[in-house]
Order: sequence, then C-alpha cells, then structure tokens
Amino acid sequence: MEKHGAQLPLGTDVIRAKEMCRRAAEQEYCIVFPDFYVGQIFEAKHQAGTLAYSTELMLQFLDETCREISRNGIKKIILVNTHGGNNSFLTYFLQIQMESPRNYAVYFFQPKEDAQTQKKITELRTSTTGGHADKIETAEMLVIMPEYVRMDQTTTQSGKELQRQNLKYLNTGISWYVRYPNHYAGQAEGAVAALGEIRLAARSAQLVEAIQCVKADQATLRLQNKFFLRSNF
Repeated sequence: MEKHGAQLPLGTDVIRAKEMCRRAAEQEYCIVFPDFYVGQIFEAKHQAGTLAYSTELMLQFLDETCREISRNGIKKIILVNTHGGNNSFLTYFLQIQMESPRNYAVYFFQPKEDAQTQKKITELRTSTTGGHADKIETAEMLVIMPEYVRMDQTTTQSGKELQRQNLKYLNTGISWYVRYPNHYAGQAEGAVAALGEIRLAARSAQLVEAIQCVKADQATLRLQNKFFLRSNF
C-alpha cells in the first residue's frame, strides 16, 4: 500500500500481481490466495497513503500465513511479487526458511524480460527511465483497471532521478528517497494499454511455466528435509 505517482491507486502493485496470478491460473490450475498487502515499504513513509508495518510483524505475518497454508494441506507455496521494495525482503524470507524444520517449501517467482518482449516494449515506450509508477506500470493498470487511472495527473509531479548523493560502489537505506523524493520513478505520460498487455502477457506466461516447474518439483522438499536432518546435531 503506497503512492504510485499522482495517477495510480495505492494498491497498484497488489492489483498487478493478482492479475498475473489470475491469468496464469486460467492456463495452469492452481489456488490463488487472497491479496497479501503487508510488505516492505519504509522508503515511502514520507508519502501519504503508505502502510509500513514493522519488520517483526511483516516477517511473522508472512511466516504464519505460509504455515497456515501448509496446515490446510498445501505444501508448495509460490510468492508472486510486483513491488520492488519487497525483493530483498522476500529473498531474506527464503533464507530464514532454513531456520527451523517445516513440512512445506516456499518458492519466490522472479520473472525476467526476454529479448522478444523487451523489443516490443522498447518500440512502444517513449521514455528510457522508470521503475515505479512509470509508463509500464501505468500501462498495465490501463489494461486491468482503467477506471482507476488518472492520465490527466501524469505530469503533475516529477519522476526524474535526482543526483543528491555522490557515493561510488555504495548504497544506503535512504538512497531511494535521495534519488526519487516524490516516490515516482520515470514518466507515465503517454502510456497506452497495448504496452501494459505486452508486459502482463509475458509475465503471466512465465508464471505458468513456474507453476508447472513447482508441480513437477520432487527435489526441494526432499533435500530440505535432508538439510534439516543434517543440521540437527
């Protein structure tokens, strides 16, 4: 739950992720759980509309959700994320799965732009910068929920990257704010639904492949159990 420029709703990332899951489930049967909106978003606490929960609560909420899903008989769980601020958090969450034994496996879906899709996106994208509430995310929302997109607001704030630090080979917790104080990265003006459809179709197709891989996977749970046995000295 965070600001997405002046033109998109606060729940844009959750909405986009749900659409990808819906499309994938239509092609490869799976259970799509209700929206999970408790994520890492401390970097946007200076913007109205942000819901930034404590680290302890985020980890516990996600961990207990996975445990409850497992208790209901589902032993393979795929996390589908479209929020950049969650990437490091979810990678860490995967690591702490090794903290104690569990009878289920968690997978983190991480799509990559293939060359053909990137070529199509480049042809329709007039800007070269982006990353948050930009032309692509706005275009995706024009496909999913056009009634919630305010194209007349796309130029009311700047998404230009500011050079307010001079740190070579370094990153800091404040780096996102330093670069994008409006919590808006890129340009959304001129976004069209056709661009959003290209991205959504490509990501959904990759999610279908990921679901198929998880269904066929016999190694993860077996090796995870072996790991826990060997780590219990």
